[in-house]
Amino acid sequence: MEQRRICPYCMQELEAGEEQCPHCGRELAGRNPSGSLPAGTVLAGRYTVGDIQSVDGEGILYRGVENNGPFRVTIKEYMPLTLAAERGRDCILRPKPGSEVLFKTTRMDFADLYRFIQRITPANGLEAVLDVFEENNTVYAVMENPGGCPLQKWLEEHGTVTPQQACAMLEPVFNGVEAMHQVGLVHRGICPANIRIMDNGRARLTGYATVGLRTAGSGLHEQLYEGYSAPEQYSTAEFEGRYTDEYSLAAVFYRMVCGLSPVPAAQRLVSDSNPKARTVTPSVPAYVSETLYLGLRLKPVERIQTVQQLFRALSEREYAEELSRSMEALDPPAPAPQEPKAPAKAELLSVRNLLAGIVILLGVLILLTLWGLLSHQSEKPPEAIAPESVSEAASEAASEAASEPVNENVTLTPDLVGRDYDAEVRNNRSYIDEYLFYVTLEYSDTVEKGRIIRQSPEAGEVIQKGDTVSLVVSRGPQMMEMPDIIGQTQDSAVQELATKGLNATCFTVVNDGSEAAGCVVSASEDAGSMVEVGTTIVLYIAGDVPADAPAGPEAPSDTGTPAGGDAAQGGVEYDTD
Repeated sequence: MEQRRICPYCMQELEAGEEQCPHCGRELAGRNPSGSLPAGTVLAGRYTVGDIQSVDGEGILYRGVENNGPFRVTIKEYMPLTLAAERGRDCILRPKPGSEVLFKTTRMDFADLYRFIQRITPANGLEAVLDVFEENNTVYAVMENPGGCPLQKWLEEHGTVTPQQACAMLEPVFNGVEAMHQVGLVHRGICPANIRIMDNGRARLTGYATVGLRTAGSGLHEQLYEGYSAPEQYSTAEFEGRYTDEYSLAAVFYRMVCGLSPVPAAQRLVSDSNPKARTVTPSVPAYVSETLYLGLRLKPVERIQTVQQLFRALSEREYAEELSRSMEALDPPAPAPQEPKAPAKAELLSVRNLLAGIVILLGVLILLTLWGLLSHQSEKPPEAIAPESVSEAASEAASEAASEPVNENVTLTPDLVGRDYDAEVRNNRSYIDEYLFYVTLEYSDTVEKGRIIRQSPEAGEVIQKGDTVSLVVSRGPQMMEMPDIIGQTQDSAVQELATKGLNATCFTVVNDGSEAAGCVVSASEDAGSMVEVGTTIVLYIAGDVPADAPAGPEAPSDTGTPAGGDAAQGGVEYDTD
């Protein structure tokens, strides 16, 4: 069966093999450069690829169309420039010789990232991920077309805003980043270029990427944002956490109220010359200036740690002042140099030395007790007993006690949390020769299938060799049978999906009169199929039947993107930098 093709420009149906749209007259051939997907390529049987929107070190972002709607989407293709070889006309992506392993692992990271985001979107403030699938030896993520204007361009046109306006505009983004942090994700790319201002003045965050793209020296052609990327992103030796996003959020807020970006973190690490916000713009309240100073600290441990703390401190003077006092109280004076913490093996040796010392002390006490008893029974006065003999006997006893073997069965429990049980633990001789493992399985939406969620005893606890270590291993997300919701009203279908732990996002499609308005025409998953709990199901809802069917292309959508004509010439402008 021939796949349905849609013109990515006017969204009218194309015949098989057509390289020019008969409706809008646009040529498809040659629009995208060699090595990328040609315009008009159909993916997963339901998405038509359009023009390239942007390229980074991780992949290519295309404009596209969902054929069943039809409606506009954006499609991110995993294609790392440093790891992928040039693809042929078959569109199959192949890794460069010698880069096969890194290509595969980073491709898995890409797929995992977008699948996690798909579970928490559509969420207020985050660009929704609609679909993730594998094809052409790579991975594709399909996202909504958010429309709006990049914050960077919006600020160039409107200038600075007050802190109150910045809070109102960015509140959805703060909420979205908090939702990411709750499932263990870190964005790492928050900046004006990845924030879009919608028609209602509220912001939405885009620009998802793996840790490799947003960390210098990772093996990918990194993409860092000067002034907005945190200091720890400039080295693979530094650990990144949610405080990395706090730095970027504070930097974006700084730009909005001050009119200029913070000094780049790499430069600040050499000589920190970033001025406080109040110094740049005297109208900025003192508590906002101090909060941004705390959010932009170079050392992560000294920085505001959570999204809630940062947003509340930027919104409320009293809370900001209290947070500032508490963080200053936590700042200790310069500590005296300390010995580095000994590794676990050294701790084990100290336990053995302690046991040996106890044995020696007991031996000396026993020897002294025997000597006292013998001295009372002997006719010779105590002075007659040669002190040297007692000393020699004590030394001999101490030597024998010290030479007694220490209990070699004492060891410390290894840290197994987060490891792959099958690949790293179950057949690892260094573990199975010393411990017995009792394994139970548990569903988890945050821990990858097969990885260890928790253990007992915990890592570092003293344990005897041969003792049992209990492990809880992830079964991955819980699966649920997709209900049959075709024909139901939108509210009824959304409610039924919610009872099964499934999310829903709805798109209205053109109704030629054959469907009941407001009811589900189709869904992204077939009834009876097994889907992960938390998955977002795309519902296609029949629109109202027009009095007169339109003769031309579909009317422009409320986001400003025209259904007909080139998207670049419509009401929505795209950032192609």
